[in-house]
Amino acid sequence: MAKRIVILGGAESGVGAATLAKLKGYEVFVSDAGSLKPEYRNELVEQGIEFEEGSHDLERILLADEVMKSPGIPEKAAIMKLIRAKGIPVISEVELAWRYKGDSRIVAITGSNGKTTTTSLIYHICKTAGLDCAMVGNIGDSFALQVARDPKPLYITEISSFQLDDIHQFRPEIAVLTNITEDHLDRYDYKFENYIRAKFRIALNQTEEDVFIYCYDDDVTMKYMHDENLNGFIIKSKQLPISMKRELPNGAFIKDGDMYVRTGQEFASMSVFDFALKGKHNHYNTMAACVAAATLDIRKEKIREAVQNFQSVEHRMEHVSTVRGVEFINDSKATNVNSTWYALESMTKPTVLILGGVDKGNDYTLLEEMVKEKVKAIICLGTDNAKIHEAFAGSVETIVDVNGAEEAVKAAFHFAVKGDVVLLSPACASFDLFKNYEDRGDQFKKAVKEL
Repeated sequence: MAKRIVILGGAESGVGAATLAKLKGYEVFVSDAGSLKPEYRNELVEQGIEFEEGSHDLERILLADEVMKSPGIPEKAAIMKLIRAKGIPVISEVELAWRYKGDSRIVAITGSNGKTTTTSLIYHICKTAGLDCAMVGNIGDSFALQVARDPKPLYITEISSFQLDDIHQFRPEIAVLTNITEDHLDRYDYKFENYIRAKFRIALNQTEEDVFIYCYDDDVTMKYMHDENLNGFIIKSKQLPISMKRELPNGAFIKDGDMYVRTGQEFASMSVFDFALKGKHNHYNTMAACVAAATLDIRKEKIREAVQNFQSVEHRMEHVSTVRGVEFINDSKATNVNSTWYALESMTKPTVLILGGVDKGNDYTLLEEMVKEKVKAIICLGTDNAKIHEAFAGSVETIVDVNGAEEAVKAAFHFAVKGDVVLLSPACASFDLFKNYEDRGDQFKKAVKEL
């Protein structure tokens, strides 16, 4: 008898997982408490996959042999409590994709900040070197859909902590942990330790043949790196750390403006002035990508070429336009305080900061010094801005509330003068006023172009 799998959530990862499961002979049922987007509904209809929307058929769901949970569904949802109480195994989409990847290799990237940029750069290096690969996961296409429709020998996969929560056997040959800072605490019972544990799961199933790349300068990572009690496992893979503060015998480090990569064979140095990505945080992302590429045996000439001509990611420190001498930067992907800190750190001109959205338990004191030093006005873009006013009342004279992207851009432009920067770097999730961070960034760019 076919194994019954229920897919909770009918968006990108859910429909991708449903497609792969159907192809592999499962009896598939997709259930979404909300309404499906037309393209996803049509996809399920075309494939003859049974689905429901607007409610959950509890009786049917609880008959499942296995449940694939979309990353957006929290454990505290009533349906999840029932599934857990019944003891039905729960997996994430990346677990299902891994199960059917065959001999393909996986480079998996996680972290609180920089994972999208690092993933995109690794993919760009691999493409420059002529490797047949796909970029999947949180960025790019559904991993499961790629495995089902167009399998590749190599997958560059961006993975969130939510996806790592429900892995069991998923094992990347190369794992990258960019850094760990407080984020998504609303999903982890407001305990930072639970979130840290989730991130380290990227190395859970790795063996001595695999590689684990991490930041030696990240205090949180280093504190928990060898704490086997916290993680319930010991990291067995070959460790290749990166640092800007000290020379390392293996991994990568930057010294006197040059990057050195060591993964067994010496990689000739490369000047950080040749990196396409500017800013200290991007030097870490570039080092991590170069170490990953070197472990894939990509020639150093190809790595150097790719690092020099890489175009940055949309919604991540993206230059939008300069209007009457005022530069506008879209950093809508900054959905936590640390992302915004990195963005402000790289600012060299007086900055009007657009901040706010859905607060995930943010501690704004981390931004206080940076705001005092760099920011001349704050535009609050969110439905509840009290916490932002409270945090920065003593640091900035001007704090203004607005109700949308167009209003935010006009207000910011009003307070900016020639030579200033307007930076959208919200430090918050977007779903109070926008569909997602992309929608927020797109509306911001549209408003700038209409100035």
